[in-house]
Amino acid sequence: MKAILTIIAIVFFGTVAMAQNVSKEVKVETTTVGVELNVEIQEETEKDAEVARLYMFKNSRIKKALSFRTKRNKSKLA
Repeated sequence: MKAILTIIAIVFFGTVAMAQNVSKEVKVETTTVGVELNVEIQEETEKDAEVARLYMFKNSRIKKALSFRTKRNKSKLA
């Protein structure tokens, strides 16, 4: 009896949900704006050359910062 009432309730609520009158499309006013393309190309005659430095000494600050090790990097023996 309980199963029959449950099925009837599910069918009833399903038909009520489907019977709702929902507007599917909403009209929206659109505005158009013209686009104007003004492209100016500037040629650079003299470019600045960037220089990357390579440090050859072990004690340089850059190499020290890049190759840091913590105390906990070492493996532990069981």
